[in-house]
Amino acid sequence: MNYRKLGNTSLSVSEIGLGCEGFSENNYKMAKELFDEAEKAGINYFDLYASDPKLRSAVGEALKGRREKFIIQSHICSVWKNGQYLRTRNLDETKNGFEEMLSLLQTDYIDVGMIHYCDALGDWQKIVDNGILDYAKELKAQGKIKHIGLSSHNPVVAAKAVETGFIEVLMFSVNPVYDLQPPSENVEDLWADETYTNTYENMDPDRQKLYELCQTKGVGITVMKAFAGGDLLNAELSPAGVALTAEQCIHYDLTRPAVSCVLAGAHNVEQLRASLKYETATEKEKDYATALASFPKISWNGHCMYCSHCAPCPVNISVADVTKFLNLSLAQSETPETVREHYKALEHHAGECIKCGACETRCPFGVEIRNNMQKATEVFGY
Repeated sequence: MNYRKLGNTSLSVSEIGLGCEGFSENNYKMAKELFDEAEKAGINYFDLYASDPKLRSAVGEALKGRREKFIIQSHICSVWKNGQYLRTRNLDETKNGFEEMLSLLQTDYIDVGMIHYCDALGDWQKIVDNGILDYAKELKAQGKIKHIGLSSHNPVVAAKAVETGFIEVLMFSVNPVYDLQPPSENVEDLWADETYTNTYENMDPDRQKLYELCQTKGVGITVMKAFAGGDLLNAELSPAGVALTAEQCIHYDLTRPAVSCVLAGAHNVEQLRASLKYETATEKEKDYATALASFPKISWNGHCMYCSHCAPCPVNISVADVTKFLNLSLAQSETPETVREHYKALEHHAGECIKCGACETRCPFGVEIRNNMQKATEVFGY
């Protein structure tokens, strides 16, 4: 298992994490089975958005004796009321739900307290006005949560929250088809059939800006819906009309700026193992570029997808990394110091480009790489 730093937090997280979708399977016995498999594989990060008390109790039992081996991302404002899940912005309900969650999980703290499911600007304002954000800050001051997070599917809303400086971790829906979609306050637009009758040209700019904003601000992204609910793994169900493998989906996510962990949903141990194959997959098996380039009605022409098809460079420039740092810099009014330092740490820099053009002949997306190398040289000075 490979591990990544979660933004500017001190947490080192497994690049594949565990979603909670399957914890209730087999009368909640699946929770322990999935945690056993996760521990064996080196997974140390999991998400718990579900508020079902039986499910949370099952997780608490599964964590007995190994709480410190796992980093918990659990959701504030996801509560159980009248026998069903409820997303609330009521402060009293939020407080009661959080304390119940700690009790059921048999722990006295949560590593990442995730403000649950905010897709509308008006809803974000409620989180601020109703004292939810202040409550999260209080919990952090008390040590009951270590870091404040937010889950969202809307890049404009997520960016507004990130810009406050209080959000340290963002749980966001990332995959090659959702990344095409413009912002919407209705999450179902992401997978609506009529959405994919359009022809798309490149990634939605608000999503690109969000990933770059998180990178520059040190906000770690944990990925939900990496497989679009499984649809991307099936050619008949895929909105793109082409099936991807789990390895390709995970690799796409892990090459986006700021992404630290992909939360793999699994309803059984076999499904979790299918995602874990990523850790031993070859570069060819992980390669998503050829598949993306073949998507009907979708074009990433001229847009660097950080796929590294341009490699190898005869002077060993990591073209994908240089381009990523260039894009991060161009997204700001001035180059952030962190971006400049990451660029400096590269073994070879854009100024070493000999303009042979070999990289461009291999790029599936027609990126003008030599121009990017020239821009990077001008931006960074070497």
